[in-house]
Amino acid sequence: MQIPDKPYDIVIIGGGPIGIACGLEAEKKNLSYVILEKGCLVNSLYNYPTNMTFFSTSEKLELDDIPFISNNPKPRKAEALEYYRRIATSNQLNINLFEKVTSVEKKEDKQIFVETEKASYFTRNVIVATGFYDIPNYINIPGEDLPKVFHYYGDPHYYATRKTVVVGASNSAVDAALEIYRKGGDVTMIVRKPEIGRRVKYWVRPDIDNRINEGSIKAHFNAKLTEIMENEVAIETPQGTEIIENDFVLLMTGYRPNFDFLQKMGIKLSDDGKKIPNYDPHTMETNVSNIYLAGVVCGGVDTHKWFIENSRVHAKMILENIVSKS
Repeated sequence: MQIPDKPYDIVIIGGGPIGIACGLEAEKKNLSYVILEKGCLVNSLYNYPTNMTFFSTSEKLELDDIPFISNNPKPRKAEALEYYRRIATSNQLNINLFEKVTSVEKKEDKQIFVETEKASYFTRNVIVATGFYDIPNYINIPGEDLPKVFHYYGDPHYYATRKTVVVGASNSAVDAALEIYRKGGDVTMIVRKPEIGRRVKYWVRPDIDNRINEGSIKAHFNAKLTEIMENEVAIETPQGTEIIENDFVLLMTGYRPNFDFLQKMGIKLSDDGKKIPNYDPHTMETNVSNIYLAGVVCGGVDTHKWFIENSRVHAKMILENIVSKS
């Protein structure tokens, strides 16, 4: 594997908006760095649903005071991809795409060895900005591994005229249910609570409530999916078990950070079930010196705590701490 002649000041793991923000700050501080991204640029955002609209307004998604101009106050996925792509290319950020990090190991000389599927790197500091979108929360029921089951939703056209079960009541589940219904799909929602989630976008919630009330979208509340079969699913409801015909199942049950990856670096997680990584909220440095966290990965299982808009500041906090220690 290729090893650089001299160590980088910083290796940034993750090429999403927060990883890009860290790269911009490293440029300002004249520090050598490389951003390592296992997929395409802003990979998680790229894999969001095709028609997704952000909850945040465009100015709250801006990096480094670079204006984000969108057609609507709340930008769509395509506009965000264009914005972050232009930032990366116009600033000629040092990003290696489609290069997955496999291990991070701290050496006795205080240098950190980062190994990927393509190369090896020595660095003085590591920033982990890996987000949370890569690992779904599985519900572990029979049939979850069938080809008709998906944990990610892309375009509604795929489900047109088919009978689709959508499990969940968050923004992703509601968006999928509404879009598939409007493309001619037969949608049934399975919600374990008595109502649609409180975090659903305020301009969308009346729409889903009305579609459910009028019967255009069927919904089972206080219910859970118990088995997935080739042409049917089993649902446990307050009235008992119900078997319904089914073509596709969308499990919109959320995602989680790669906790194993963090722990292999030596980062401690809280033992209260929340799995919050151990880090200093003033510097973002973890219990492993010179390894920092940025963005959503800081929240443990609570992936609703950190967003682009409230974690952009992590980049400046981290770089200021790195410079103060050099």
